Amino acid sequence: MEKNKLTLIAGPCVIETEENVMLIADSVRKMAEKLGVEYYFKASFDKANRTSIESYRGPGIEEGLKILQKVKEKYNLKIATDIHEPWQANEAAKVCDIIQIPAFLCRQTDLLVAAAKTGKLINVKKAQFLAPWDMKNVVKKLEESGNNHIMLCERGTTFGYNTLVVDMTGIVEMKKFGYPVVFDATHSVQKPGGKGTSTGGNREYVEYLAKAAVSCGADALFMEVHPEPDQALSDGANMVKLDALEGMLQRIIRVYRAVHETGENNG
Repeated sequence: MEKNKLTLIAGPCVIETEENVMLIADSVRKMAEKLGVEYYFKASFDKANRTSIESYRGPGIEEGLKILQKVKEKYNLKIATDIHEPWQANEAAKVCDIIQIPAFLCRQTDLLVAAAKTGKLINVKKAQFLAPWDMKNVVKKLEESGNNHIMLCERGTTFGYNTLVVDMTGIVEMKKFGYPVVFDATHSVQKPGGKGTSTGGNREYVEYLAKAAVSCGADALFMEVHPEPDQALSDGANMVKLDALEGMLQRIIRVYRAVHETGENNG
């Protein structure tokens, strides 16, 4: 990650079609270049934690990584994806620059060790049930497995049923470990299982939370984007509409720059 330059990890929640992936990757790439943002394209090859067994999960690791490789080669982009099982780490590492650990799995030692041993940059999402300071044990597992290329990700905390809240002091706390902190602006507005057989959300809060996060020292933003979020096959309720992203980023970047220029970010 480039110092004093906002990093964006963004793409669709899950690979739907190659055409859809290419459209999003190219569109966000152009925005990032225009705005001076460091960009990683993200998409999942398998969403193993969907609410319902009926839900679309993705094309699978073999086909999914082929598509991500095409994105990497065609647009010269760095790639991020998530893994759910230890054996997937080495396969994902052949294509991806960031290996992401899902929040529900952030304490799974075998998964963390396998990811760490790839030598790739590891983005670990803090579980919805963990305190920020409890991530010290996650950091230790990665470090003792020989990897100090680490990012920690805030994505909201469980607050009663089907609700998340974001404690922005968690960003400050996790930065004390000495690694960059990512704010997941779209999953933080989820309503987990809120639609009964799928997750709900409220995308209108994404920009507000993202601005607050960068003002508190977040080094990077994670966002899921889609040309037509209401038609998306996963997480549509909390995804940012692709044609709204550039304006949103412009406003967020103004906050980010103001914080860094005034020295208010103590990270």
